[in-house]
Amino acid sequence: MRLINRHPGRVSATLLGLLPFLLIMLIYSLASQERLADNPNDKLLPGLEQMTAAVDRMAFQEDRRSGNYLMWEDTAASLKRLGMGVGIAASLALVVGLLNGILPLIRANLAPLVSALSMVPPLAILPILFIVFGLGELSKVMLIVIGTAPVMMRDVAQRVRELPGEQLIKIQTLGANSWQVITRMALPQTLPRLIDSVRLSLGPAWLFLIAAEAIASTEGLGYRIFLVRRYLAMDVILPYVIWITILAIVIDQLLRLANRKLFPWYNAGGH
Repeated sequence: MRLINRHPGRVSATLLGLLPFLLIMLIYSLASQERLADNPNDKLLPGLEQMTAAVDRMAFQEDRRSGNYLMWEDTAASLKRLGMGVGIAASLALVVGLLNGILPLIRANLAPLVSALSMVPPLAILPILFIVFGLGELSKVMLIVIGTAPVMMRDVAQRVRELPGEQLIKIQTLGANSWQVITRMALPQTLPRLIDSVRLSLGPAWLFLIAAEAIASTEGLGYRIFLVRRYLAMDVILPYVIWITILAIVIDQLLRLANRKLFPWYNAGGH
């Protein structure tokens, strides 16, 4: 049998998926042990024991100065900003993308602007956001919105334009007006595609969040990482990075699950 026709079973696929992670952990463990054997106070590659102690200190012991559990406080602050930013961006993407995709006059008017905005490097306008909106929460949320919304708008508009033309002809033949075409035909088919677009935008959204928190914040996962880097506290940084990755994976899988539950007809088509 040719290699391109060989498909792994469920167990084999799981083991193959875990293999790269196990290799990375093995390589890190060996490198860490070697450095710690030469210098027990080495901070660059902390061992599992050091990272476990740091997580216990950050997540399960009250901070002496604030009395809070820092890791949970940072997580709540970051998730709140991320949720607001992605939520606003997704709402804008749905409205603008849907109209851009279905109405030629709107597309002629807004599509060039949306395309231009999607090309602006969001981090380049971060200083402008701080000047306009201040150093509070609004500037961080707006960075996520500006960084992700235009791309999602273009993606949603493209998905709408890819809807079968026969459907558009049939619904107009049955007497539907423009509003009914949008709400009865385009909107229901756009929502699952919007969720897919949000999933793809989560990576950039986390990037913009961490960047904004690193520059101007007093709490948050990005703030904590850049705060402790001054002390070369890799035993805190690495668990925080792993925690951010876990959060991103959980959010992505929750969106995938919601998409499957809410729109089974869409996922039955192999999307």
